[in-house]
Amino acid sequence: MNTTPGYTLNDRRTIRAWALFDWANSSFALVITAAIFPAYYVAVTDDVIPLLGGEISNSSLYAYAISASYLLIALFSPLLSGIADYGGRKKAFLKFFTTMGAIACLGLFFFKGMEQLTYGTLVFIVAMIGFAGGLVFYNSYLPLIASEDRYDAVSAKGFAYGYVGSVILLVINLIMIQQYEWFGFPDVGVATRTAFLTVGVWWLGFAQIPFRRLPKDSRIKSGDRLLAKGFQELKKVFASVRGERNIRRFLLAFLCLSAGVQTALYLAATFAEKELAFETAELIVIILLLQIVAVGGAILAAKLSEWKGNKIALLIIMAAWMLTCASAYFVDAKIQFYAIAVSVGILMGGTQALARSTYSKLLPENTTDTASYFSFYDVTEKVATVLGTFSFGFIEFLTGSMRTSVLALSVFFLFGILFLRGATIRHLKL
Repeated sequence: MNTTPGYTLNDRRTIRAWALFDWANSSFALVITAAIFPAYYVAVTDDVIPLLGGEISNSSLYAYAISASYLLIALFSPLLSGIADYGGRKKAFLKFFTTMGAIACLGLFFFKGMEQLTYGTLVFIVAMIGFAGGLVFYNSYLPLIASEDRYDAVSAKGFAYGYVGSVILLVINLIMIQQYEWFGFPDVGVATRTAFLTVGVWWLGFAQIPFRRLPKDSRIKSGDRLLAKGFQELKKVFASVRGERNIRRFLLAFLCLSAGVQTALYLAATFAEKELAFETAELIVIILLLQIVAVGGAILAAKLSEWKGNKIALLIIMAAWMLTCASAYFVDAKIQFYAIAVSVGILMGGTQALARSTYSKLLPENTTDTASYFSFYDVTEKVATVLGTFSFGFIEFLTGSMRTSVLALSVFFLFGILFLRGATIRHLKL
């Protein structure tokens, strides 16, 4: 059991406050990265954009902006995590990235079209870095505020709060955009940009609750040579990860699992639009459906892990992902795709909640270097996203069929099963 000094385990108010951070920042994940901003970005920019003497499509530029933000946070988050662990500054970094991301989100209000293209793209990248960077330090609190037997339930609680909160704000935003006259907006564009403001306010506003309630930073180390000490902390944790067979195998399994899951989430709407001719309103329904049923998925996964243990639960979930991908290959009607969307949502909620809690159980007992350990978890997920989406696009390029790409995602889950089978996870039913 974790006995880290200064942290009270299983305190209800602390756990609720921690979960409310997911409620706060998931609004960005849903409204900005999934539902509204991508369509807005493409709508207000030219289809083809001059770049470095050549040309690029606006959708490709948007994709590259996401890749750039992921790459930057993947490069720097491990070192920052080492500094946070060594200097006792987890909350300081959590506040920094959250504030940076939320303010950047507010700044998207001033992105109106091609005249602000560079500004809008850079501000979006900053917002993405703030979102992804904050998650590293947020996740690192899980093994510090809960005992190991409650990791699964607490992790599921966080994701459930996130799904519910983000859906509430998205519904408000959709009403605001669709019925902009009710709110006194002159046109849809102003209403949409105001939605970006609401995300920034929601994100930063609700984050104040965990900022106040989560354990304070110890700041037991001086700032002298903090960068060098943070690098040494990172090297120490890297050596531990490399030497721990179970952590290595889990991260390999998580790489494969995340490659399949993240790709499915990012491209589900695209598949529905291209293969089944879904309209925009129907795509929004799909996105909402995914989020709503994911709440139940997170809770069910926690119950399954309590019954069978994390390892068996994850193996069952990955097998279910394989079946879902195979079923999607044969879908030829919209009603069938809605059933697939329900399955994806349930599995998404279960996968995200259970993967985080399982990794927490693999960390050395009583370690205080949780941010550094979770930086490797975060980087693995970012690399997996790049790997999965690239593979999906490359297979579609070779075969000319998105259906083949969807079917090929099953391979990632198969390899995930093979890697996870060789790992031993302590204190679990096997």
